[in-house]
Amino acid sequence: MARAWVTTSRRKRDNRTVRIEAQRELLAIRGDVWKLLAEPHHLSDWWPGYITIRPDRLGLAEGARWQVVRGNAPGLLRRPGGEGLIVVTSVEPGRRFAWRDVQQAFVAEIDLEPAGGGNTRATLSLEAPWWRLVVEGLRTEPPKALARLHALCQTAASL
Repeated sequence: MARAWVTTSRRKRDNRTVRIEAQRELLAIRGDVWKLLAEPHHLSDWWPGYITIRPDRLGLAEGARWQVVRGNAPGLLRRPGGEGLIVVTSVEPGRRFAWRDVQQAFVAEIDLEPAGGGNTRATLSLEAPWWRLVVEGLRTEPPKALARLHALCQTAASL
């Protein structure tokens, strides 16, 4: 079962950012989970807000800029199926990767660490201005994303 929690941090006097985190144990070794995360096209398989990823030639590397096609759920500030840009901000092979969604103004980060029984503990965080979380419906994305990632690992484990 996924655990989720919310922390609030103040960046500027009147612009609060909120960090939402969720954690889940995945039924695969960390190396196998990383192989799934390291392929840019797979981001749309587990991140609920994206249906297509068009990575640049850098692939999964800091500074890479990927075009995304968003899902069909409308947001107050985005149209269904609209396109956007994400920038990969950090990569630690086998352990961590983070990106910034330029249009939705959030930063997401996934960390992997070994768990018992050869499984992997994944912690996914999303940080954005509080109003973006409300307006865009981003509050539930980390637990949804980890549930989808868990399902992908479960499917692979059963093959």
